[in-house]
Amino acid sequence: MAGSFDSKVAVVTGAGSGIGRAVALAFVREGAKVVVADVGVDGGEETVRIIRDSGGDAIFVKTDVRVASQVEAMVNAAVQTYGRLDFASNNAAISGIVAPTHELQEDDWDRYIDINLKGVWLSMRYQIRQMLHQGGGAIVNTSSSASLGAAPNIPAYVASKCGVNGLTKTAAIEYARKGIRVNAICPGATLTPMFKGFVANHPDRTLEGAGDSNPMGRLGTPEDQAAAVIWLCSDAASYVTGVILPVDGGQKAQ
Repeated sequence: MAGSFDSKVAVVTGAGSGIGRAVALAFVREGAKVVVADVGVDGGEETVRIIRDSGGDAIFVKTDVRVASQVEAMVNAAVQTYGRLDFASNNAAISGIVAPTHELQEDDWDRYIDINLKGVWLSMRYQIRQMLHQGGGAIVNTSSSASLGAAPNIPAYVASKCGVNGLTKTAAIEYARKGIRVNAICPGATLTPMFKGFVANHPDRTLEGAGDSNPMGRLGTPEDQAAAVIWLCSDAASYVTGVILPVDGGQKAQ
C-alpha cells in the first residue's frame, strides 16, 4: 500500500504519543501529508520532527479537543496548509482513574466524557463539514475493547468509549451516501504511555500479566493499531462503514 495516499491529507488527534503518533507516521509512510494535533506541545512537535526527518510533510496544531474553536482551527489548518482533508483519526483520549461506579467523582466523570466523547464529536463535526464540502473522506475513531463488555472500576472510561461506538455507527449511516465512511477501532491492551499509566494505577495488573492473558500471548503495539486505521481509510475498505473493529489479539473473542 506504500504510496497509496499520495496527495492525500490526514488529521490525527492525540498524535503526540502512543497510537496517535504511530497512526501519523503510518499515514506519512503511505504518502499522506499530516496535521499532528495534540494538547501537549512537546509531544506533538516531536512527532512532526520525526516525520520531517523521515522526509515526510507535517504540521503541528495545538488542540484541546474539548474546545470547539481549537478543533475548528485544527481542520482549518489542514485546508489552509494542504488544501483539503481526506482522512481523520480521532485518537485523543485519557485514562487512568480507577474507581468503582459509586466512588467515581463527578469532576472525573465530566473530564472523561468531555475529552473521550465530546472531543470525538467535535472533531467529527468539523471534519465532516469539510469532507461534505469536498465530496468525501474517511474517519476512524479510536474506541476501546473495554467498550465491548464489562470493565470493572473504569466506568467513565467505558461509558465514554461506548458513546464513541454509537456516535461512529450513527455518523456512518448519516453520511454513507455522501462519500464519507466512518469506522472505529477498539484497541485491546496496547503498549502505550497511557496503558502503562493505567496499569501503574491498578494494583491487580501488570504489563507482563496483560500480555500473558491475551490469546496471542503478547500486548498489542501502537503499530498494530495504526495498521488497522490505515486499512480502514484505504480503498481496500471502500465498502466498509459503521464497523467497530476489535484490534485486541482475540481478547474479546474468548
